[in-house]
Amino acid sequence: MRFLVFQHIACEHPGIFRRFFAEDGIEWDAVELDEGEAIPELDGYDALWVMGGPMDVWDVEELPWLIDEKKAIRHWVRELGKPYMGLCLGHQLLADALGGTCGPQVPSEIGIMDVTLTEAAKSDPVFSGLPAVQKCLQWHSVRVAQAPDDAVIMAASNVCSNQAMRVGERAWSMQYHMELDSTTIPEWGKVPAYEEALARTHGAGALLKMADDARANMADFEANSRALYRGFMGAFS
Repeated sequence: MRFLVFQHIACEHPGIFRRFFAEDGIEWDAVELDEGEAIPELDGYDALWVMGGPMDVWDVEELPWLIDEKKAIRHWVRELGKPYMGLCLGHQLLADALGGTCGPQVPSEIGIMDVTLTEAAKSDPVFSGLPAVQKCLQWHSVRVAQAPDDAVIMAASNVCSNQAMRVGERAWSMQYHMELDSTTIPEWGKVPAYEEALARTHGAGALLKMADDARANMADFEANSRALYRGFMGAFS
């Protein structure tokens, strides 16, 4: 089994999911789109994972490769019908590629925060194994304003009504980050755009507090990530 991963900045990789891939003997290829790497032929891959990044879905003039990425996502989900997982920007790109819209998230959600599963998530093959309320890492200032017509909302927060969704039968995505491991926050804190957003939202010293909060919840983060991954792998059966 082989997965394709779209990355938009080197530090936003599959994180802890890399360990789960290795445990299952899954090979995976990362395409660093922001570095000009080309999208390969899709037919040889079993699943597509689309990660986060500092750009926005509408930055197509500055970053024209976003147009090809959205086209590939649309082809993957609508025509090939293979399993898709999107995180943060990957959530927004799924919506945008399939006829939804994105807009500013006010207020920004940055930090270790709660999301609550919807009633629909209780019977979803991917989300049903997760706690009804879970803490997660948020780091976003854009939201999915309108989901695709066939989307089912899987989770929400008190300021963002679409924290996760399923589109069709085999495409899932979430606004929050379930890929984090012990290196995630220190690495992301070095990205100027992320550091500025964090400081603007929470002030000086916010990075250290976020890292402390993450460490306190890391065991639950890992358990939830593993449950999500196992549910996703069930999409192949």
